[in-house]
Amino acid sequence: MSLAVIALILFVSIFLLVLYGYPVAFTLGGLSLLYALCFLDFSVLTLLPNRVMGVMDNAVLLAVPLFVFMGIMLEKSGLAERMLSSMASLFGSVRGGMAVSVVVVGALLAASTGIVGATVITMGLISLPPMLRQGYPAPLATGVIAASGTLGQIIPPSVVLVLLGSVLQVSVGALFRAALYPSLLLVAAYIVYILVLGVLRPRQFPTPDRQRVWNRSVLLGVLQSLFLPLLLIVVVLGSILAGIASPTEAAGVGAAGAILLTALQGRLTWAVTKDVCRDTTHLTSMVFMILLGATTFSLVFRELGGDRYLVGLIERSDLPEYQFLALVMLVVFVAGFFIDFIEIVFIIVPVVTPVFVAYGTDLIWLGILLGINLQTSFLSPPFGFALFYLKGVAPPEVTTGHLYRGIVPFLLIQVVLLAVVVFVPHWLGVGG
Repeated sequence: MSLAVIALILFVSIFLLVLYGYPVAFTLGGLSLLYALCFLDFSVLTLLPNRVMGVMDNAVLLAVPLFVFMGIMLEKSGLAERMLSSMASLFGSVRGGMAVSVVVVGALLAASTGIVGATVITMGLISLPPMLRQGYPAPLATGVIAASGTLGQIIPPSVVLVLLGSVLQVSVGALFRAALYPSLLLVAAYIVYILVLGVLRPRQFPTPDRQRVWNRSVLLGVLQSLFLPLLLIVVVLGSILAGIASPTEAAGVGAAGAILLTALQGRLTWAVTKDVCRDTTHLTSMVFMILLGATTFSLVFRELGGDRYLVGLIERSDLPEYQFLALVMLVVFVAGFFIDFIEIVFIIVPVVTPVFVAYGTDLIWLGILLGINLQTSFLSPPFGFALFYLKGVAPPEVTTGHLYRGIVPFLLIQVVLLAVVVFVPHWLGVGG
């Protein structure tokens, strides 16, 4: 048996063990070391310390704990409640106005935090009960919240895009710029769908308050609630897109800004600070343990010749680039039913990247496609993680069937967007 075939067996073994429930970081690192000791010269492992130090010295990855800290701190600040209340006042005279407000606030939270779990749980807690009280059907209410909560996968500054930039070895700032137009189009598509549904099926929505008008007090309340979050978004994201600051520098400013906003809301207590630091340390440790395990896997997989074997296999099969892309997208989509996006980024993406490099694929474009696909898999029944998050905070009368039925239209919207980015990427300023 050739070493290249052993490399593929290693990949399949890791994937199966992860599905079975073994810890990802230790499965990646431990099984890779075991295969290296059995099938490679021991001297290969002397390369591993340099690889590990290369990861730890990567300044771009420092943005991960900073963005995580910023997101968790903003979750504790109470700004989401204020934004939702003011946006509901603004759109109160529109049929489906509360649902539109949830989409807008979800997009703003995504641009502020970039953490899907935190956004879905926060939006579920503060918006689902009032939507149900107003008379929204449970499928529609849960679909809007779950879809809006996962916008953090693709709207910059996204932790997913930071990790994809590291694995694909492309500029994170370039990924942020490329993701901007597709993410805004997705938000607009959600809003258009809700408004059109309000016209076609008005009975699914509560009767709008026609007496509510956009007077000075309403507009002033909206501006006050949106000013600080928008200022933080402009400072963090604007500095990256303008080339003024690197993602790591901007993340540091964002973390400091999140502390300031929480203090201004009167929520910055010792208990909150301790909780945020504990959760940030937990999530960051998990990410970096997986990253170190993935570094070990990548070294062993390449030394076994797995990447060269895959490239040669694709070349011999004469598989066109778009057919291989469709295969990878399908694998990522299905994998998203069962494992977290971090595991997909560090297990699947490094294996297929050399093949796309051989095709001459634009890796920025590939990163955006992977980001949208991972977001879609977060919502897909029966195992979409966002649906689990929302079910955990939903009232008892909201069933799993409600979540599954409600998310289908938003999934179709995302599939259409994915097709647009695949076939006409230049419309959205993305290279193809």
